[in-house]
Amino acid sequence: MFAEAGGRTVARASRIGAWLVDLLLPPSCVLCGTAVRTASGLCAGCWRKLRFIEEPCCPVTGRPLAHEGEVADFLPAPALTAGRAWDGIRAAVLFNDAARQLVHGLKYHDRHTGVALMANLMARAAGDRLRPGALVVPVPLYRRRLWLRRFNQSALLGRRMARMSGANYMPEVLCRVRPTRPQVGLSGDDRRRNVRNAFAVPPELGAAVRGARVVLVDDVLTTGATAEDCCRALRRAGVERVEVLVFALAGEGGALHI
Repeated sequence: MFAEAGGRTVARASRIGAWLVDLLLPPSCVLCGTAVRTASGLCAGCWRKLRFIEEPCCPVTGRPLAHEGEVADFLPAPALTAGRAWDGIRAAVLFNDAARQLVHGLKYHDRHTGVALMANLMARAAGDRLRPGALVVPVPLYRRRLWLRRFNQSALLGRRMARMSGANYMPEVLCRVRPTRPQVGLSGDDRRRNVRNAFAVPPELGAAVRGARVVLVDDVLTTGATAEDCCRALRRAGVERVEVLVFALAGEGGALHI
């Protein structure tokens, strides 16, 4: 009885504390700073700027389709699908100016206020791919870059989604075994050469991932070069199924026309 009463007291104190924080520091839009009702949210204007990816979308590239029909049978022809190592891609939004602000704010300016919003939208896009038993694995940074940045944005997103869904968060499953150049500004072929054989599953984790279903998490997918090399490393370790989950898809701006 005393424990129950103590629990109610703690919960009440937490609610009061949250109310005082909101009173002194009212929540604001994570993009423009306009006052909003809930923390880590967007105002109506910024919400409309995001280009959400809804069904129907391509099961291989994750991109929105221009027509409703034949979604299951449609396999597009771009190089993104050739010899793919993943089983599917899902993304929350297309990469436009609003998405860039969220991604760059987190990645380059330490604005972690967008993590909750981005993770919530990614979990919504993932659907039942994020479920108990699945392994959530973020795309890793090389140790020097992680030391300089102090955090891995993909790991922050993956950890939050695993907590929300009950999936198993396992950042140690993939490691970056050699340094690579930043992918920004590189062509598609240069990106693929840059990250080729850059990722591996530590041998001691082979038994843990063999036959597993993995959700590979990253912030943005452009050509798919990084995701492809990560997926190939996971396949070599015996992973049964790999779904790529990103916040934003860059590249082609519009829907694929069948």
